[in-house]
Amino acid sequence: MALAVFLSSLFGLMLLGMPIAFALMLTGVALMLHLDFFDAQLVAQNMLSGADNYPLMAVPFFILAGELMNAGGISQRIINLAVSLVGHIRGGLGYVTIGASVMLASLSGSAIADTAALATLLIPMMRDNGYPVPRSAGLIASGGIIAPIIPPSMPFIIFGVTTNTSISGLFMAGIVPGLLMGAGLVITWMFVVRGMTVKLQPKASWGERRTALVEGVWALALPVIIIGGLRGGIFTPTEAAVVAAVYSLVVALFVYRQVTLKDLVPLLVQAARTTSTVMFLCAAALVSSYMVTLADLPQQMNEMLAPLLHEPKLLMVAITLLLLAVGTVMDLTPTILVLGPVLTPLAAAAGIDPTYFGVMFVLTGTLGLIHPPVCTVLNVVCGVARISLESATRGIWPFLLTYLLLLCLLIAVPEIVTAPLTLFRH
Repeated sequence: MALAVFLSSLFGLMLLGMPIAFALMLTGVALMLHLDFFDAQLVAQNMLSGADNYPLMAVPFFILAGELMNAGGISQRIINLAVSLVGHIRGGLGYVTIGASVMLASLSGSAIADTAALATLLIPMMRDNGYPVPRSAGLIASGGIIAPIIPPSMPFIIFGVTTNTSISGLFMAGIVPGLLMGAGLVITWMFVVRGMTVKLQPKASWGERRTALVEGVWALALPVIIIGGLRGGIFTPTEAAVVAAVYSLVVALFVYRQVTLKDLVPLLVQAARTTSTVMFLCAAALVSSYMVTLADLPQQMNEMLAPLLHEPKLLMVAITLLLLAVGTVMDLTPTILVLGPVLTPLAAAAGIDPTYFGVMFVLTGTLGLIHPPVCTVLNVVCGVARISLESATRGIWPFLLTYLLLLCLLIAVPEIVTAPLTLFRH
């Protein structure tokens, strides 16, 4: 009965158009009323605890780092480097998009920020060179969702905090799946571009490539610093976020000099606005998360899926299908906050590695960012490209199919994710 109250309250409030943060909070209240111990003070205490969490301090710093990267010219230099290397080959701007997506993913960890930067810079170039805009938009959106998988990743931080899973472990385990996403897009683009008649970019000289590399080396150094620092135990993921923000600030102000002290105020305001949205969502979600635990919903889910607990791969298939369905109506962060605490104990009961499960959970959830009706990332590209969502949806399906095949591969061979994690633990 408690599970029915939880689901009907949450989705009923969402259908009424209530913001997800308030829907989560009121769902917790509905469970309190169902269990007959409503306490307003308990609601306030849980909201305070939801925001007062040390690992979540990484969120505002990574958001700020992303704002500084885009405004400070770091994203532009990453794209310039990719253009100089592969822009001249057939379909080169598509490969530039994929390469820049992977490199930017290792810098900011935000799908929306990376997608906005890529779309703003690359959509006009691809349109002018004869690339079909819907297909270009689909590729850019598909590349943008690599950001939540390759570290540093804000969704991994939120999942780790919500489910008490190692954030450092999630970061390390996300590297190979993120690179496989990029490789999958390359293979798909090779087939897609065959039917296009496009202009080729002029081949860059070795001098131009060297210049692009020298200018981009400051950007390329950041992921090395973050991954090296985490692997070497020099700093925690939260401290890595501070390092990323400070590094981006120094590069933007004193190396590339595209940001002045006067420009910092609007950048800080924008980062604060984004942070407040995420943090309030986390605070409100702890109310429902607390009640989910108190109402013993994970145990109820265990009983419902008991036949699958002895078949971990079948259970992963069932959970993946559930997350794909939820992704059609809910964004990634709310999905993590709502279902993470419910499904993680279920996976643990089936003997599934919690870090592997976290990577698969977030990877599956990211697909909701590019398929309708929610498709936050795809909507960003549509806005920049000035095309309809229907056109972009037609352009994205080959890449979405590639990601679904990758999910199948990772379910069938979990060692792809867990092998690098074993090296990290030792």
